[in-house]
Amino acid sequence: MQQHSNLSRSRIAALFFALTLSGVVSAAPAELVKPGVLVIDKSLAPAQREIMESIARRYDTFWNTGEESFAREALADNFIDKTPPAGRKQGPEGPLLASRAFRGAVPDLRCEIEQMIIAGDRVVTHLHFRGHFTGTFGETKGSGQAVDFIATDIYQIENGKIAANWHIEDNLVLMKQLGVL
Repeated sequence: MQQHSNLSRSRIAALFFALTLSGVVSAAPAELVKPGVLVIDKSLAPAQREIMESIARRYDTFWNTGEESFAREALADNFIDKTPPAGRKQGPEGPLLASRAFRGAVPDLRCEIEQMIIAGDRVVTHLHFRGHFTGTFGETKGSGQAVDFIATDIYQIENGKIAANWHIEDNLVLMKQLGVL
């Protein structure tokens, strides 16, 4: 809590209590992926920034671990994927199904947050995914080749949850690495 030296202890306790009640805090913060670079809109109230950062880190930790409870905590019930691939189900189930399928192809998938920008009601995360293609993707069977690609997400935060997401990933590099192209 050294980074929160400008907040009083009572304010930190009140924020933690509010996050706990909202379901945002259930896993130990040490388990969450941390951004390499964090840029924050200084006009945001500290409590708002904390909630937004925590929610974004939870969702990115879901992509890092495959642990679905992180996504369920982070995504609003009426979550909308603004850039879904063809056939992806809308709502929180869409990312859960996508993660399960991709982890079937790349079981050791890891995701780092290279940078995170928090401004207004948005969080932008620049993500770096790595792993080895040892499973199956569609009809293609992996032979252990490395998978290494980037993605950028823009999360719209409403009421302490991700209400919408715009996602762009380097699919050309990914499909070449998987041997699909």
